[in-house]
Amino acid sequence: MGDGETRRWDAEDESAIDTGCLERLDFAYEGGDTVVEYVTREFTSVCPWTGLPDFAELRIRYVPRRHLVELKSLKYYLTSFRNVGILQEHAANRILRDLATLLDPREMTVTMDFAARGGIGTLVEVRWPSRPEENPPSPRSPWPGTTNPSV
Repeated sequence: MGDGETRRWDAEDESAIDTGCLERLDFAYEGGDTVVEYVTREFTSVCPWTGLPDFAELRIRYVPRRHLVELKSLKYYLTSFRNVGILQEHAANRILRDLATLLDPREMTVTMDFAARGGIGTLVEVRWPSRPEENPPSPRSPWPGTTNPSV
């Protein structure tokens, strides 16, 4: 590579994230305080600017209302992020939004612990429902009904 050249690998946009593969199962113990947690150390996406891989440990923790996510479909869904150029913070929010929409849980937390790049690691935690008194929504929040178009 010559002076001033940068190397980049192509990345897919967020339309490549396969929400259509997600399936849900009925939860037979509705109304209880069952806590479900799924953990993988194999989550990958790519940097939207360089196309270089991002690796994370992903934890999805929720209290189901009426539905559980079918695990094979969750694996396919998470694998669909593999070549998607997405910011780490956006990946956590996107997973939370997609799963909360599918399952309508009583509560859900998505935590992603990304491997360090350039000496800085990223730990992202997002919750559903958000707790406005603890974490007010951003004026540019992606959640329906909370966007402030004048900002």
